[in-house]
Amino acid sequence: MAGRPGVGKARARGNIETLASGALRVRVYAGVDPVTKKRHTLIETVPAGPKARREAEKVRDRLLHEIAEKRNPRTSATVDQLLTRYLDQFDGAPNTLTNYRGYMRNHVSPLIGKVKVGALDAEVLDSFYAELRRCRQHCSGKAAAQHWTRQEHECDQRCSRPHMCQPLGASAVRHIHFLLSGAFERAVRWRWVGVNPVRMATPPAAPKPNPQPPSPREAARIVEESWKDPDWGALVWTAMTTGARRGELCAIRLHSVDLDEGRETLWLRRAIRKEHGALVEAELKTHQQRRVALDSETSAILREHVERACSRAASLGVELPADAFLFSGSPDCSTFAVPDSVTQRYERLAARLGIMTTFHRLRHYSATELIAAGVDPRTVAGRLGHGGGGTTTLKTYSAWVSEADQRASKSIGARMPRRPPLAST
Repeated sequence: MAGRPGVGKARARGNIETLASGALRVRVYAGVDPVTKKRHTLIETVPAGPKARREAEKVRDRLLHEIAEKRNPRTSATVDQLLTRYLDQFDGAPNTLTNYRGYMRNHVSPLIGKVKVGALDAEVLDSFYAELRRCRQHCSGKAAAQHWTRQEHECDQRCSRPHMCQPLGASAVRHIHFLLSGAFERAVRWRWVGVNPVRMATPPAAPKPNPQPPSPREAARIVEESWKDPDWGALVWTAMTTGARRGELCAIRLHSVDLDEGRETLWLRRAIRKEHGALVEAELKTHQQRRVALDSETSAILREHVERACSRAASLGVELPADAFLFSGSPDCSTFAVPDSVTQRYERLAARLGIMTTFHRLRHYSATELIAAGVDPRTVAGRLGHGGGGTTTLKTYSAWVSEADQRASKSIGARMPRRPPLAST
């Protein structure tokens, strides 16, 4: 059956229509939208003018050429729709996924979430990054009261403070850049877009690593203060000597600790982290278990710690199972220490001592002390669980590596044989 005259041709070649303003609108059929399953049409408008018709024909030819070479956006999907599908298929670390969803909800969706993936370009992205670096709350720029929460609430004196713009940190902006880049790489593979526009955008430079571990004197004060509670002191000591992450320490079970003389080791197999609002045992950050050798003093401290736990359990008529947690607040050690509680207790300890530090910096303390003692960065990386064969360790602790290298030069110089006298001429 014959169709309407000109319809097939219009769909194949596109059409140009004149708007009431005199401008010309170019429409080109680009197939079926893989997201909405509806007809997908590319549309561009050419301003009115004496050469508008010729320019519109050029636009139509360009769009048809892009479609023929499969370089056109195949969908009218938005950035929000792309990120939703991308994160639903994300196979990275659970912590990373949680952070990415937070970035999408708090920053991407409010500012560029409704932008079509085919319309996003480097200019839009650079403007987006600049806005993130201006104010993390995306204020209008006008003076307004700062609410103490984003949820619905009754305003009180806490909402009377004037708003002060604070930029989103460079690291967070870079993470958002990586999120968008990964999503658009997938979009190119799906042929939603022809090119990845994020490659052409410029995120802020990566901040230089600044570990700031506690000094040896501060570390001694921290140990002394924490030892007022031996169980708490054992946790802080173990964090200092092993460099384990907070979540890794909380997930250690008794069967992961070998305290037999000559074989003192600690297996880090799992970590406590928050997923979907609940604390769970999950894989390590690098998805690789690691074994950390223990020094004799740390082994002795952990033996005493386990003996105290067994004694408490026995007094209640309970025997500790092999899968009991090493650090726990329950008598039978059946529950793990909560990572946020560990951080809060440590912050209170540091505040009492007047030391500006964080629990995570105990990890930095372990690394810098090892490097200062002459341990090679690759071994330090293995203990800390850094990926890249020591690359991350070198970047983060380059100042301490340089200092150790200077000491090494003095050592080799002192051990060299005496220089022979110059031969007489």
